[in-house]
Amino acid sequence: MSKHISLNGKLLIAMPSIEGDDFAKSVVFLCAHSEDGAMGLVINKPAPRMVFADLVEKMKLDETSTEILQLPVMLGGPVKQFQGFVLHSTDYHSDETLKVGTDYALTATVDVLQAIADGKGPSRKILALGYAGWSPGQLESEIMHNGWLHCDADPGLVFGTPREALHEAALHKLGASSAMLSTEAGRA
Repeated sequence: MSKHISLNGKLLIAMPSIEGDDFAKSVVFLCAHSEDGAMGLVINKPAPRMVFADLVEKMKLDETSTEILQLPVMLGGPVKQFQGFVLHSTDYHSDETLKVGTDYALTATVDVLQAIADGKGPSRKILALGYAGWSPGQLESEIMHNGWLHCDADPGLVFGTPREALHEAALHKLGASSAMLSTEAGRA
């Protein structure tokens, strides 16, 4: 029996073999990864025509900070697409906040959205609707079959890179580019 290696707090980078709207050229922040499966958020696929102002309106949040209203909302994944998540810096914490590594936290309550609307939320954040999930062993199998690369998730890359450039920037962190990748798995 081999020891499970957790990719918790890492980035998954889609290989060319991953196709379809949900995951093609996606970058996924892994919020949880254990022998029981994995859960992550796609952090580079904006929801069409949706920004934080739309969530403020739909959820009837009190709004005091107008500069944040144009923050994009990501399509976090195909599971529970109407559930919201905020991946954020650790300067915000509530009882429901899950710490992910040393630099990240995840909160999935209305309270964090209200704090953001009030200008009192986390300084760095990514809003997402839905999440990506894998059953036990599924993610490991996809990695072995040339579906995903993975790398460390440094805050500058996660929060500071424009969403449309994130896939290529994550590949660059590994010393690769999309032009170098193949859809075929190789054998030595």
